[in-house]
Amino acid sequence: MDLVLEFCDSFGFDKLYSKVFPASMAENFSPEWQSRLGLNCGNIFNSTLLQMTGNIYKTDRSQWTVNPEIYGHVPYLFNMSPQTFETMLPRYNILRQILSLFVVTTIFGWALYLICATFSYVFIFDKAVFNHPRYLKNQMSLEIKLAMSAIPGMVLLTIPWFIMELHGYSCLYMEIDYKNHGIKNFIMEYVYFILFTDCGIYLAHRWLHWPKVYKALHKPHHKWLVTTPYASHAFHPVDGYFQSLAYHVYPMLFPLHKVSYLILFTFVNFWTVMIHDGEYLANDPVVNGAACHTVHHLYFNYNYGQFTTLWDRLGGSYREPDQELFDKSLKKSTKTWDEQIMKMEEIKKVVEGDEDDRVYGTEEKYLKKLN
Repeated sequence: MDLVLEFCDSFGFDKLYSKVFPASMAENFSPEWQSRLGLNCGNIFNSTLLQMTGNIYKTDRSQWTVNPEIYGHVPYLFNMSPQTFETMLPRYNILRQILSLFVVTTIFGWALYLICATFSYVFIFDKAVFNHPRYLKNQMSLEIKLAMSAIPGMVLLTIPWFIMELHGYSCLYMEIDYKNHGIKNFIMEYVYFILFTDCGIYLAHRWLHWPKVYKALHKPHHKWLVTTPYASHAFHPVDGYFQSLAYHVYPMLFPLHKVSYLILFTFVNFWTVMIHDGEYLANDPVVNGAACHTVHHLYFNYNYGQFTTLWDRLGGSYREPDQELFDKSLKKSTKTWDEQIMKMEEIKKVVEGDEDDRVYGTEEKYLKKLN
């Protein structure tokens, strides 16, 4: 996340913090608290904190020498400006880092969710789902409301992992050692990440289906028996956090390029939307696609995996999607839906009991178009 923060600092946050929290404000704190909170009281140019040769705003970063224990690192992408040093909350201040990470990741999470889900809704999603007897009244609005309210909570729980990454407690790296690391290893990191996180998510997801845990955390996501792309992030925030843990554990244990980490973070969000879009492209025995995840939402106790069917097969929880899902005329027929409901209701009673707060209905504007 240091690359993201550096970009935001250089193109806005330095200026914002220098105006909202100028260095002069630190004088209101005692020297002891200035030290404890890591505040800048206008002495950021002190040689103990930052030593440079030549002009302090020199564009040649190779001539900067920074105390990494205090400042963090020399910027990777952009040069510092005068405003970088004119705030009592310099870039290395952990309070600033937490605040900046919360704002940036929340906005990025909202944007990524809305862009990917809306793209899927407009160009991929089969809106015949609106006629399904188990589609909820105003379901998309409910999905969006839950997702938008849950993302800040998930971000808040995730920030400690990002802080550890910022302070060097991970195996993330920037420079590629072509001699010892090589392009092959760089590419294989993507494969290792997918395999590791697929296992981690399977275990977390299966745990979330333990009866007490399901009732406390995971049940809100299973409110959607048939899904739209907007259901992808419609979780209880703690549920969403546990299902994302594997993504943050991996770079703590294994090497991963910083740019790859951002690419994979984006891919994971895109994939999560895709498996909720109800478009069944192929009945692949290996890939855990939308058809497999539709089975999970309909029948609860199957297909917990995220990317592959491997761990469901090993764990005895794999259920092959109904063949009708891959026939465009059959997948939305009344007969198919009635059979789904009959099977689903039996399993739902076991998982949730007789309680059901769902209000079934449809989005009328689409009902008129489809009939």
